[in-house]
Amino acid sequence: MEGQNSIVIKFDHVTKIYKLFKNDKKRLLYTFCKRIKYKEKRAVNDVSFEIKKGETVALFGRNGAGKSTILKMITGVCFPTNGQIDVNGRVSALLELTSGFDPEFTGKENIYLKGQLLGLNDSEIREVENDIIDFAELGEYIDQPVRTYSSGMKARLGFSINVNIKPEILIVDEALSVGDEEFKRKCIKKVNDIVSNENVTLLFVTHATGVAKEFCKRGMVMEKGVVTFDGDIQEAVNVYENSLEK
Repeated sequence: MEGQNSIVIKFDHVTKIYKLFKNDKKRLLYTFCKRIKYKEKRAVNDVSFEIKKGETVALFGRNGAGKSTILKMITGVCFPTNGQIDVNGRVSALLELTSGFDPEFTGKENIYLKGQLLGLNDSEIREVENDIIDFAELGEYIDQPVRTYSSGMKARLGFSINVNIKPEILIVDEALSVGDEEFKRKCIKKVNDIVSNENVTLLFVTHATGVAKEFCKRGMVMEKGVVTFDGDIQEAVNVYENSLEK
């Protein structure tokens, strides 16, 4: 039986190495000939951590520290070179908000398409369809093909789908910059409402330490593919800000 302290994300000595080729031709040739030369980029290096159900965790680090690779492995976009990753729960990732949309489908049709990609069946999508439409505030455009949408409108629909599917694990990567100021405030309030539920786990990746302190109680700092600090959010902020000053 799953308790409040059950582990929902576990990294056990995880390493991710990318192969860097001079160009796409070399990358293609490598598929047929393993003697093609490449450089290795160790994006994540022997990382271990656990996140429990209901925890709110901020992940800090400079660009290239390994944060995005961590998120990609949690969401199944890429896989570790070594080590074990366990994720238990429905993941909603506010990363690429417009990924998975079919430009020829209407907004409503894309709600079902994206919902299915996120693991929901049609009856589950129907339960939250009106909430998604109301939150996105697209008016009559919801019945128009997504190819007619501006980038902002697509992002609003993507955000609305992800926050209204009743996630068990919510991953946010600087996605709260959606739309105008009024809509941003609405997005921040919605995320606050979600994480106030003790059954929802939040992993928040950001450079904005002030916003992170609003949402999170725990902070992890990454540097060159390694977790250098994991603990209280204020201490994590101090470690991260000190690293920026060096």
